[in-house]
Amino acid sequence: MKTENTEKGPLEHWSPQELAQAFARNEVAIIDVRTPQEYAFEHIHGALLAPLATFEPQNLPSQQGKRLVFHCGSGVRSRKVAEALARAGARLCQRLRAALAPCAEPSRFLHRYDHSSQTRSRAQF
Repeated sequence: MKTENTEKGPLEHWSPQELAQAFARNEVAIIDVRTPQEYAFEHIHGALLAPLATFEPQNLPSQQGKRLVFHCGSGVRSRKVAEALARAGARLCQRLRAALAPCAEPSRFLHRYDHSSQTRSRAQF
């Protein structure tokens, strides 16, 4: 992972592989900041939904024992949320470095809605 020192505080950028490994060790909570519609179409298995449009730092789960890692479709919204959290006083913020698209390879841990069969499929690392 890479750490960027911003004027709002340190921001960690995680790769999909780093996130999957930390998630498998139960070290992180993944926060999806996309819209409910995007989340319904596909999402990382086990990710919590906290859309940017209604984001309130005080409504996030406690960071006690787990780090919160934010992600979205392109990386723009997750950065905005991480920066908002830093402004609210978080000492260290994390985000998925890559967009969700690189995680969409079959070897990744996504739930995806199949419109043709109206079923969900699950891919894992």
